[in-house]
Amino acid sequence: MPEKVTSLPEQVKGVLTEDAMLGGKIRLQQPKEGFRAAIDTVFLAAAVPAKAGQRVLEAGTGSGAAALCLAHRVEGVKITGIDVNPRMVSLADANIQLNRKAETIRVAVGDVAGRLPEDFDAAFDHVMMNPPYLPDTSTHVSPNPDRALATVESGADLKRWLKYGHDALRSKGYLTVIHRADRLDEVIQSLSPNMAGIAVLPLWPRDGEEAKRIIVQARKGVRSPARILPGLVIHEADGSYTEAAAAVLKGMHLSL
Repeated sequence: MPEKVTSLPEQVKGVLTEDAMLGGKIRLQQPKEGFRAAIDTVFLAAAVPAKAGQRVLEAGTGSGAAALCLAHRVEGVKITGIDVNPRMVSLADANIQLNRKAETIRVAVGDVAGRLPEDFDAAFDHVMMNPPYLPDTSTHVSPNPDRALATVESGADLKRWLKYGHDALRSKGYLTVIHRADRLDEVIQSLSPNMAGIAVLPLWPRDGEEAKRIIVQARKGVRSPARILPGLVIHEADGSYTEAAAAVLKGMHLSL
């Protein structure tokens, strides 16, 4: 297991907000400036078809929001979260304690650019991830170092993120990824050759608009054909959430 960080560093103390997720069922401390969990995080966790007793790995856990959402929805699941940023791992640990999920979730410093720990090798029923959306060639880099680290590929590109997830999965395990819709071809091409049963769920900002985000789910060691799903519209014309999106944001499973 990678190195555990237990104390909240001075760099993040005093610059946090406390926000509510899943309609107030989860309390989340996160940086006032820098990378902050948003609805992408909730949709990612909602799409993971985990069951009680199964093991889940989250690569790039950040403040722990997705892990907390999944733990709330699926009682009895066991989640391991890793992140390359020790400050965020400390914050995730604090959020786990805040929500009394220490028996369900553990977090540690870990880098998808490095070797897979021995206790991760083909050990998980599910892997979920929200990889950096921007390639390392991007010129739109945040001046905030934590946000830049979370949003721009640096030590590991998309293919490496997906390979890390593949190697951590048991046979027939599920990999669930949320990413930018305009990188869908790259996501599919970067999957390991024995990943199949690919399901693509577009997330439409509003009815009639192009998808900005997609959720891609694939299984290790199966031969099922690929599917493109009807997708989900997030906002009504007036900006409010659609009934389907609101249900997910309150904790409903998003079936792929």
